Amino acid sequence: MAKEHVYRITVQWTGNQGSGTSAFHAYSRDHIIEASDKPPIEGSSDPAFRGDITRYNPEDLLVASLSACHMLWYLHLCAQANIIVISYADDAVGIMEEDAHGSGRFTLVTLRPKVMVEAGADLVRAETLHHKAARKCFIANSVNFPVVHEPTLEVAPVVS
Repeated sequence: MAKEHVYRITVQWTGNQGSGTSAFHAYSRDHIIEASDKPPIEGSSDPAFRGDITRYNPEDLLVASLSACHMLWYLHLCAQANIIVISYADDAVGIMEEDAHGSGRFTLVTLRPKVMVEAGADLVRAETLHHKAARKCFIANSVNFPVVHEPTLEVAPVVS
């Protein structure tokens, strides 16, 4: 029997500048994203769509969700395999195409995790676990575009 998990998010538009959406330029795209007992996230649209560059946009959050999901699965799998991860950072990149009508879609997300493992770790196994994490990631399994992985592994220096 499958388990069901429910996620409740509140998104509230905060961009009414006095005249609502009376004109395309009359309102801000700012909004607040909240989930119970968590700090709010200040959102907007991408600056290309009249958004605030200092706030996260939905596209940022989609790429971040894919990156974080992969990372969390990878760390879990490494812990199970007795591979000690010392550090993990990902420079993820998402590509979105906009069509002539103003709509669009993501065509590719590339994750580039840079992982440092403890000296003596099985590097072949550590590499293989990225493939397994990719198959396990709930978010990646939910999107209709490729999520590519280009991991880099380093071994921590031996401290004497």
